[in-house]
Amino acid sequence: MALPPLVAPGPELTPERTARYARTTQLPGFGPEAQRRIRAARVLVVGAGGLGSAVLPLLASAGVGTIGIVDDDRVELSNLPRQSIHTPAEVGRPKVESAAEVVRELGDEVDVRLFPERLTAQNAERILSGFDLVLDGSDNFPTRYLVDDAATLAGLPVIWGAVHQTGGQAGLSWAAQGPTYRDLFPVPPAPGSVASCAEAGALPSVCGVIGGVMVGEALKLITGTGEPMLGRVVVHDALRGSFRELAYERDPSAAPVTGLIDYDLFCGVSETMSPTELNARLLAGEPHTLLDVREPWEADIVELPGSLLVPLGVVESDPAGVAERLPEDPLVIVCHHGIRAETARRLLAEAGVPGLVLAGGLDAWARDVDPTLPRY
Repeated sequence: MALPPLVAPGPELTPERTARYARTTQLPGFGPEAQRRIRAARVLVVGAGGLGSAVLPLLASAGVGTIGIVDDDRVELSNLPRQSIHTPAEVGRPKVESAAEVVRELGDEVDVRLFPERLTAQNAERILSGFDLVLDGSDNFPTRYLVDDAATLAGLPVIWGAVHQTGGQAGLSWAAQGPTYRDLFPVPPAPGSVASCAEAGALPSVCGVIGGVMVGEALKLITGTGEPMLGRVVVHDALRGSFRELAYERDPSAAPVTGLIDYDLFCGVSETMSPTELNARLLAGEPHTLLDVREPWEADIVELPGSLLVPLGVVESDPAGVAERLPEDPLVIVCHHGIRAETARRLLAEAGVPGLVLAGGLDAWARDVDPTLPRY
């Protein structure tokens, strides 16, 4: 069933704006008042990657008045096929700045608010403050649960999207009106069981499809038009050219969200060493074994000097054999974001060799220790 409009109408449209949005306002259920609501809307987009690249231009072109962009990453060459808001000329530039230029060109009156930082439990309340709606295009589970919990505490709806290889999902989470992301996924998947987009790849067109669904849902909520996706998830399979829908309800036994937590710990990345701590120990000459469990093609892009490259698949097939061959120095396990490293840590610990995970992986190392390294 339809919900009341999320946003009150803004000022009357000028003749130029009336002409510009005529093809929207003539739609059944819309009209000039709906366009005024869109103009008054304040939408926060988490992530300026694949989904953000699809979402941001559509929001700007639709006439959304205020758009916030949260991302601490820089544009890399390998981003370009699926992150179409960025161009080759922007490689090395902060993604929020590159994306903001396109948003401003498409929406000449839009108020763009940039947050070139990683969303954390410490800054989430500040960043979400002043927005009506959140579109979550992040690519990792700690951030997804953080966004959902922070929005629940703030009373905001979250439209989330996820892309994995040749498929994707989109849904609406809104504790004030229906079930949330936590009702659908009460606990995160086991560490390492679902690779990130950067690790597993993504068909560029899937980002466009899921991003389009997310923006359509946003416009419906803002204007109070149509039936929102409360309690429904749209699942897209690009290889089959198909869509299907999954229904879910509130979990009556779920504990209420009363505050933000350690989301890395919640998602299973617990035995960690920070990049700055590892860097300090290496500079001090303390002995360490750095085990890199990424794939060879990833090591060709960037690696820490002195690392031993043993892909996770090899560790999974023979953890005892890998454990036997490791030096006796303290073990630090490295991957792109830390998820695969946590899987390797558990397997090697069971085989008798304890170790720590480089928190945030090489992506965090490039962010916190050596910004000259590529972040793919």
